[in-house]
Amino acid sequence: MTATVPSDSPPPPPISDPEGRVELAPGAAGSDSRFVNDDLLPVPVERRRWTTYNFTALWVGMAHNIPSWMLASGLVALGMDWKQAVFTIALANVIVLLPMLLTGHAGPKYGIPFPVLARASFGLRGANLPALIRAGVACAWFGIQTWIGGQGIFVLLGKIFGGWAEASRIGGQPWTLWVCFVLFWALELAIIYRGMEALRRFENWAAPFVIVGALVLLGWITWKAGGVGPLLDQPSKLGWGSGFWPVFFPSLMGMIAFWSTLSLNIPDFTRFASGQRAQIWGQSLGLPTTMTLFALLSVFVTSGSQAVYGVPLWDPVALAAKTDNVFGLLFALVTVLIATVSVNLAANVVSPAYDLANLAPKVINFRTGALITGVVGVLIMPWKLTATPELYIFTWLGVVGGLLGTVAGILIADYWIIRRTVLELPDLYRPQGRYWYTAGWNRRAVAAFVVGGVLAVGGSHSAPGKGPFPEDGLIPLLRPLADYGWAVGLGCGSVLYVGLMWSARSLKPTGPRDRAAGQ
Repeated sequence: MTATVPSDSPPPPPISDPEGRVELAPGAAGSDSRFVNDDLLPVPVERRRWTTYNFTALWVGMAHNIPSWMLASGLVALGMDWKQAVFTIALANVIVLLPMLLTGHAGPKYGIPFPVLARASFGLRGANLPALIRAGVACAWFGIQTWIGGQGIFVLLGKIFGGWAEASRIGGQPWTLWVCFVLFWALELAIIYRGMEALRRFENWAAPFVIVGALVLLGWITWKAGGVGPLLDQPSKLGWGSGFWPVFFPSLMGMIAFWSTLSLNIPDFTRFASGQRAQIWGQSLGLPTTMTLFALLSVFVTSGSQAVYGVPLWDPVALAAKTDNVFGLLFALVTVLIATVSVNLAANVVSPAYDLANLAPKVINFRTGALITGVVGVLIMPWKLTATPELYIFTWLGVVGGLLGTVAGILIADYWIIRRTVLELPDLYRPQGRYWYTAGWNRRAVAAFVVGGVLAVGGSHSAPGKGPFPEDGLIPLLRPLADYGWAVGLGCGSVLYVGLMWSARSLKPTGPRDRAAGQ
């Protein structure tokens, strides 16, 4: 199919409002089904109405979930005390907020999702590379969250009705657990199938409910421990010396990697923002503060479980199952449901739905992409990724963080350094435009990603029996970099990309428009 507007004639200029929000003129994007569908086109200005509260509520809903609880309590299980764990998580979320705001800027200004923004740096076809990497990670996360949610339902309902764990087994798990997993999976997809507006409404009321649930769990364990004192008295097994830092740095990268996924695809949400102020204040108020407070709750409760039961219970579902109160179990069940649905839909379905739509706009829309995400999330067997805190934090999050940090470095460098936030909006949808590069691929972005990615994750290693990598690392020479994967990927990806782009003759300024775009 050919574009409505011929690629060799200039498209109608974009329309800009006083707040700097840009909107496509009618017909400017053309109708090439390889690159255009309704879900990928910019959100019209009149539909960009998410406020500061909407973004704050979004982050509250996403941060208050079982896997983020397991991050904080997992650090306690690894030997940190509550002060060390909270410090690690607070620092990580302050650090990851910066790329979140930088990539989020394009959303309110242009109304475009992440895969369309990636076309500026990787090319119209090349954008499928980072989009599919992000989609693959999101599908895995969707499976992890869904498994944890289904497992929570299984444990809590088993406590209420009894006998569930003794059911006959399929694939090594009780069939009742598989039923809970499938029902929870179906519930999530039913909600997201209704679209982004339904998600916004769900997040608005889910956020405060989950906070109440976490506070109730804290009150219960405090009562069981006989006061707050025992929660704070659990000593660090690492100290602050040589035993602490080898655990701290990979843990810090793991905490950053937890939201490094959103630092890429946050334009999927900020494209609905009423302006830059809404996304900046909403994210700043919602992400670091909420994650830090939730970390405090998590480590206090985990420390309390150690004081009460003699071992740190880093899974809140297993801890809640310790009670024999039916009302308490039902309340915990509802809290687990809402918390897991809240984060899973926002963080792990929205992005791959847009990413897969970008891959084949003619046949995949937002809803179809969401269904594909649900299927792939089951196929990756998520129950294996959360088996131990070492595997969860160091292996899974470390490798993911290194790759996504590299992509984030390229996107941020392109948008802020090369383009200086100026994009030719119609060309993001039109073949043969300025973002077509070589047959739709920017080879410089691909080269920066490959080199940065290898440097970031090439040294990935595992302790004997603790993971899939060799003890000396995949590439032993790069082993020292593995504990800093996200930072290495972000820094190397951005520096390599800028260097390669500035060295390209095609980017020499030729006029005012090109100079503003860095081309």
